[in-house]
Amino acid sequence: MTDVGTTGSGVSGLALQVIDVVKEYPGQPPVRALDSVSLEVHDGELAAIVGPSGSGKSTLLHIIGTLDRPTSGVVRVAGVDTSAMSDRQLSGVRSHLIGFVFQSFFLLEGMTAVDNVANGLLYRGTSVDERRDAAAEALRRVGLGQRLSHTPSQMSGGERQRVAIARAIVNRPSIVLADEPTGNLDSRSGGAVMELLRELHADGRTILIITHDRELAASLPRRISMRDGSIESVEYDVAGALR
Repeated sequence: MTDVGTTGSGVSGLALQVIDVVKEYPGQPPVRALDSVSLEVHDGELAAIVGPSGSGKSTLLHIIGTLDRPTSGVVRVAGVDTSAMSDRQLSGVRSHLIGFVFQSFFLLEGMTAVDNVANGLLYRGTSVDERRDAAAEALRRVGLGQRLSHTPSQMSGGERQRVAIARAIVNRPSIVLADEPTGNLDSRSGGAVMELLRELHADGRTILIITHDRELAASLPRRISMRDGSIESVEYDVAGALR
């Protein structure tokens, strides 16, 4: 197995690279969710993949996050080609390099915040005490140091999303993939979550946000617009232009 490391990114300076990726689902005819998509995301970028429902943006997130495999094409994460990796090797890539934040939180209701976050380290081979200590630190990082023993039902939507972000960053990933992270939140909570993601970006992480919200996307340095399984356009703010 190629050593994915525990921090940082590939020598190419690319956090993510997708080359001519196609994703088809069985059917008569097959459904082509991604149609020869190519994309590069550089280290330390803050960018949005934006498009309407059915545009392929969430499929692309699952492909670049190694949660799903492309029908054809190449996916590199931190310079590592994941195309021929086994499921176990892909799990290693995710556990070391990538943190995920989803719209629906995916927190376990019967667990406290600290234990939900500690679950993000299950595949790192660390002890229970080490996992819980790291989880508590991550929760303090997102402003929930006083909510460690609370369950999801005792928290607001914004607090639950902060727990999900803490779980995403507890393994100190270099890349955070956020799928509609403000979609289930009111404007105030959504704004607070975006502020937190910007702080994580300022700390050096690569942040890629998948959203249908064009106003949110317009606030980010780079916007990758998708439609019908293809990239329609890529826009940069002047300050967000690639180095």
